Amino acid sequence: MVGRPLIGVSTYLESGARWGVWELEAALLPAGYPRLVQRAGGLAAMLPPDDPAHAAAAVARLDGLVIAGGPDVEPVRYGAEPHPRTGPPARERDAWELALIDAALAEGVPLLGICRGMQLLNVALGGTLVQHLDGHAEVVGVFGSHTVKPVPGTLYGGVVPEETSVPAYHHQAVDRLGAGLVASAYAEDGTVEAVELPSAAGWVLGVQWHPEMGVDVRVMAGLVAAAAGGA
Repeated sequence: MVGRPLIGVSTYLESGARWGVWELEAALLPAGYPRLVQRAGGLAAMLPPDDPAHAAAAVARLDGLVIAGGPDVEPVRYGAEPHPRTGPPARERDAWELALIDAALAEGVPLLGICRGMQLLNVALGGTLVQHLDGHAEVVGVFGSHTVKPVPGTLYGGVVPEETSVPAYHHQAVDRLGAGLVASAYAEDGTVEAVELPSAAGWVLGVQWHPEMGVDVRVMAGLVAAAAGGA
């Protein structure tokens, strides 16, 4: 491959975003995501929600895919009733991102799920979620931090071999693992903090925290290296 690999990042679709004199519907993404892709050596492309039928064509043009953080996955996707603390559904985004994940897995395109993205990867493979978890989003709208311990011998353990403090903001987590997924990092309270798919044709990793809010580029650099054919 010549030049930087193209990394697609899924986005929000918000009805009332404001900037300058405007308040309009907007496809948006916190700037930390494209900046992290760029710092890791990739080119970032935003992938707003679209018809799921177009997901395979979109993924075919990418070298790597990031499913970004965002709203709670609708519980019907994993056969559950909504918990009182589960947020409102984002059905268009759920459908689009599940189709992106399916296409990336089918084509062996390197895939990184971040927070919601990790949870959606688990759901895509038949897993379930804990719908409310205390202690991982202590102040509304403020990222906290906690320690994550890697599992030796895993993909994640090879990328980040030591315990690290990571930026985090979530109230849901993996419950039953999806088919083929293995846990590759844990929080001190036992929460699954990373999952991966050893049987996949490509590089597949999900992390529960938000690397785009920190300074450590190693997780994204692993994706970019795989997208460039280096892993």
